[in-house]
Amino acid sequence: MFGNLYDRALTGERCWIRHQDGSVHGLAVHSWLGRLRSDHAFEQTMVGLCTGPTIDLGCGPGRLVANLVARGIPALGIDQSATAVDLARRSGAPALRRDVFGPLPGAGRWSTVLLADGNVGIGGDPWRVLLRAADLLRSGGQCVAEFDCTTTGVQQRWVRLESERTIGPWFQWASVGADGARKLAGDVGLTITTMRTIGNRALATLAVA
Repeated sequence: MFGNLYDRALTGERCWIRHQDGSVHGLAVHSWLGRLRSDHAFEQTMVGLCTGPTIDLGCGPGRLVANLVARGIPALGIDQSATAVDLARRSGAPALRRDVFGPLPGAGRWSTVLLADGNVGIGGDPWRVLLRAADLLRSGGQCVAEFDCTTTGVQQRWVRLESERTIGPWFQWASVGADGARKLAGDVGLTITTMRTIGNRALATLAVA
């Protein structure tokens, strides 16, 4: 999906994301690496919602998994990037290099599935992502997911990563607005039990309906 440019961005190369309409946005690398103090309140709230063994889908460098482990909560990160998994492990976060839609350990036994940093939009198909989350949960488990307060409904688009010397391939991604979260959850048999907004980021807990 992201490919080599994502790995290089994590290790310091300046990269950006281009949308199919030509608009360009920076990558939130400093946020993924846990370097932004402005993210602290949101992330502490998110981690505080995780109860019992937690699996973080698209964990990146593993900052949230490391935080959970430090709190004594068993946690595992999943990411397709070898660089992200290596960085996660160096920070003390258990992580595996896997496809979130492929075979994963503990399927059907996780207490919490974590979807941070817009990862509900992986592959451009948030319905598939939430169905996957539900498949991983034990009975009575929950999904803790981030939604976007600046997006309306579900926006599916083609995007690609670029740097000054490389242009990556197009891939699909989706953004899900907080206003569309309840319908999206209902479409896949989940229900939102809590929803809160911190800045322009929304945080919801979802349970099997």
